[in-house]
Amino acid sequence: MSGGPHTALLRTQLAGMLQRPGRLALTGLSVLIAAFVVFGTVLAQEITERTTLDHFSGTPAATSLIASPDGGGPGITEAGAGAARKVPGVAEATARTETQVSLAGVSDRLLQLNADPGRGRLSRVRVTAGAYPDGHREVAVNQQAARHWGIEPGDRLRMPFPRGDDPERTRTVTATVTGVVATRSDRMETAYAPAATINAMSRVKGSDRLDVRAEPGVSAHALSKRLSQVLDHHGTHVEITTGTAVRAEEAHDAVQQYVDFFRIIAMFLAVAVIAAALVATSTFRIVFAQRLRQLALLRAIGAHRRQLVRALAVEGAVVGLAAGTTGVLLALGAGHAAPVVAGSAGQDLSAPGVPVGAALAVVAGAVLVTVGAVLAPAVSAAGVSPLQALRSADTSAGERGVGRGRLGIGLVLATAAVGLVGVVLGQLPEGADPAYEPSGNLTVTVLSGTLAFLALITLGPLLVRPVLAGAGWPLRRLGPTGNLAVSGVGGAPRRAAAVSMVVALGVTLVSGTLVGITSMQSYADGRLAVQAPADFNLEGSEKGLDPDLVRRAEKLPQLADVTSYRTAEVSVRGAGPGGVSATDMDLGELPSLRQIRTATGDVRDFGPGRVILGATLAEELGVRAGDSITLKAAKKGSIRASVAATLPDEGPLTAGMVLAPADLDKAGTPPRATDVLANAAEGGQAGRNAAAKAITKAAGAQGDVHLKVLAEERERSDADISLLATTALGLLGLTVLIAVVGVASTTGLTVLERTRESGLLRALGLGRAGLRTMIGAEAGLYGVLGSVLGLALGVPYAWLAIRVLNLGAPLDLPYGQLVGVFVGLTALTALTGLLPARRAARVSPVAALGTGE
Repeated sequence: MSGGPHTALLRTQLAGMLQRPGRLALTGLSVLIAAFVVFGTVLAQEITERTTLDHFSGTPAATSLIASPDGGGPGITEAGAGAARKVPGVAEATARTETQVSLAGVSDRLLQLNADPGRGRLSRVRVTAGAYPDGHREVAVNQQAARHWGIEPGDRLRMPFPRGDDPERTRTVTATVTGVVATRSDRMETAYAPAATINAMSRVKGSDRLDVRAEPGVSAHALSKRLSQVLDHHGTHVEITTGTAVRAEEAHDAVQQYVDFFRIIAMFLAVAVIAAALVATSTFRIVFAQRLRQLALLRAIGAHRRQLVRALAVEGAVVGLAAGTTGVLLALGAGHAAPVVAGSAGQDLSAPGVPVGAALAVVAGAVLVTVGAVLAPAVSAAGVSPLQALRSADTSAGERGVGRGRLGIGLVLATAAVGLVGVVLGQLPEGADPAYEPSGNLTVTVLSGTLAFLALITLGPLLVRPVLAGAGWPLRRLGPTGNLAVSGVGGAPRRAAAVSMVVALGVTLVSGTLVGITSMQSYADGRLAVQAPADFNLEGSEKGLDPDLVRRAEKLPQLADVTSYRTAEVSVRGAGPGGVSATDMDLGELPSLRQIRTATGDVRDFGPGRVILGATLAEELGVRAGDSITLKAAKKGSIRASVAATLPDEGPLTAGMVLAPADLDKAGTPPRATDVLANAAEGGQAGRNAAAKAITKAAGAQGDVHLKVLAEERERSDADISLLATTALGLLGLTVLIAVVGVASTTGLTVLERTRESGLLRALGLGRAGLRTMIGAEAGLYGVLGSVLGLALGVPYAWLAIRVLNLGAPLDLPYGQLVGVFVGLTALTALTGLLPARRAARVSPVAALGTGE
C-alpha cells in the first residue's frame, strides 16, 4: 500500500474507535487512573511544599530583619533590644532566646523554653486558654505540653537550672502556667514567655536574636546599618539578615523531611504504572481479537503486517492521549478542590499551581505506556491470515497453552529466582551479627521477587487450569451455572492469566506488606516488652525506695499492675570487671512481659537457681539455654545457676540478667525495692496524666525519686508502624484498584465478544438471573486465581525479607487479614461483573443470535 491507502487505513481504524466509545473507555480506564494518581501525587507534593513554605516557618511573615550575634559573641542585651526599638524606621522589635530544661520533681521530662512577645505581628503564638504571661516567673505552654502532660492554667512547674558553670549544682525555679497557646512550628513540648522572663529564670545574659519589623517604605539596607551601629554600641556585634532569606532557609529545611517520603511514593507509583500497562495489554488483546475478521479483510485487500501494526499502535496512542489528558484534568480539579475541602474541615492547605511541564510529562508517559502495552497484541493481531475474512467467526479462540520459547523463558526466570533465594539464604548469619549489612541481600531479594513474578506472567496460562481445578470446585457443585463460569474462564487460559496476573501483583504486595508489618509489630512488641514493660517506672536512689511509698503506690486507684523490683550490680565469673546489672523483676506480673521473646530457651523455665541473660552478656560468656554460669555470693563462696533462656536483646530495662529474688539476696543485694513499674488504670492520655499526677502527689517532696514515662516510647513505636502500614497499604490499594478495573474491563469486553454465546444460552433456557450469576462468577474467579497466586508469592518473600533483616523478628501470619484480602478481593472482582452481566441479560436471545461484528 502507498501513503494514500495507509492514511485511509488509519482513518478507518480511528473511525471505528469513535463508533465504539464504550470500548475506547474500557481500554484506557486503567491508564486514566494511573495518570490521575501520578499527576495527583505531583500536586500533593506541591501542596505540601507550599503549605510548609507558607505556614511552617518559625519566623513570622512580618519580620523584615533579623539580628544575631556574629561569631558566637555575647547575646543581645535587654538594653540593646530597647535601644533598637527606638531606631528610626523600626515599627516593632522583639528579642528571642531558646533553652531547654528538665522538669523537677518525680517527672523526667524535657521542656523547651522559647521567648515570644505573645502579641503583635512578630508573635508566633496564639492564646487558646487562659492568658499570656506578663509577670515574673510566668509561662504559657503549647498544646503539645498541655495534651501530653496534662498541664493546665494555674499549674506550677518546677524547673532546675544549672547554678554557675557546674551542671551538677542546680537551683529550682517555680513558674506558674498562665495559659495554653497554639503554634505552627513546634515539634516538642514548649513553654513561652517574654525574653526578659526567660533570661531571668535561666540567668542567661542576652538573647539569641532580635526580630525587627520595619515601618512601611523604610529601606532594609539603611535600617540594617542603623541597627548594627546601635547594637555595636551596646556591646554586641551582630550579623543582620533579611526575614525573607531566613524564612526561605527554614522552609527549605522543613521541606527536606518530605523528600524521602515522596521517593517511596514514586516506587509504589511505578508498580501501579506497571499494573496499568498489564491491564492495557490484556484489554487491547481482547479488543483486537474481536476485530480479527476486519483485520483479515484489510490483509486480503493488500494491507501489510507493518501497516496494521502501525495503525493499531496509533490507535493505542490515541487511547493513551485521551486517557492521560482526562486523568490529568481530573487530578488538577481534585488538587485545587483539596484546599477548599480542607478549609471547610478547619485545615489550612495552600493551593497548588498549574505545573504545565509535569502535566505534559504525565500525558506523554500515558501515551508511551499505552503504545508499549499495545505493541505485543498488535503484532499478534496483525499476523492474522487473510483466510480469516472468509470465516463466520468474529474472533479466534485464545491459545490454550504456551509455546516452547515462552515455556523456556519462564523456566529460566523461575530457576533464576529460586537460585537467588538460595544465594541470599547462604549469606545470612547464624545469629545476631553487628557487622551484618542487610541492604545487599534486600536488593537481591527484590530482584528475585521480580524474576519470580515475571516467571508467573510467562507461565501463567499453564498455572490457570491447575489452580482453577481446585478453586472452581465449589462453583461446579452449584450446577450448570457454576460449570459454565469455570469453563468460560478455563476456556481462555491466556486471557485468564493476563487478567489474574494483575490481581496477583496487587495481592503479592498487599499480603507481603501485611505479613511484614505484623511480624515487625510482633518484633516491636517483644522488644518494647523489655525496654518499656509498663507505662511508668518510679526510680529510687541507691538506697532504694521508701517502703511506705511503695505501699502507697500499690493502693493508688489510678494505677494497675504495680510491680516493685530491685536492680543491683553482681559479679559473674568470665564477665570481666565492673559487675553486671541484674534485676529480680517478676516476668509474669506485667502483661507486657509475657510478650518477651527468647533467642534460646523458654522464660517459663525461670526460677530459683535459673537465670535469664541478655544478648550481650550471653555472647560475652559464650553460653545459651541449658549452660551454667557462676555468680559471686555476698559471703565467701559462689552461686551456681543454670541458664533458663537468653534474649535476642538486652534484659528488661537494659539489665544484663534476670535473677530470682532469692538468688539476688544471696548476691548481697539489700531487701529494699529500687524501682516500681506500673500501668495507668485507664487508657489514653487522660488516664496516664491522672496516674502521673497521682504518683507525683504520693511521692511528695522526695528529691531522690524520678518518674520515667515509658508509655510514650511504646506510643511512638506504634505510631511509626501504624503510619508505615497506612501509607504502604494506601499506596498499594492503587495497584489493587487498577487490578479490579482490569477485571471490570475484561469482563465488559468479554461480554461484548460473547454476545452470540449469551443469546444461545438464553435460547437454551438459561434465565437472566442465571446469566448474571455466570458472568459475575467468572469475574470473581479472576480474583480467586490472582489471590491464590499472589498469596503463594507474597507470603514466602515476606518471610525471606524478614530473615534478611536479621532482627530476630518472628514470621507472624495475620491469618484473619489474609483471609479478608482473599474474600474481599474475590467479592470485589465479582461485583465488577454485575454491570456487564446486567447488560448481557437485557439483550434478547433473537437479537443476540443475529449480532455481527
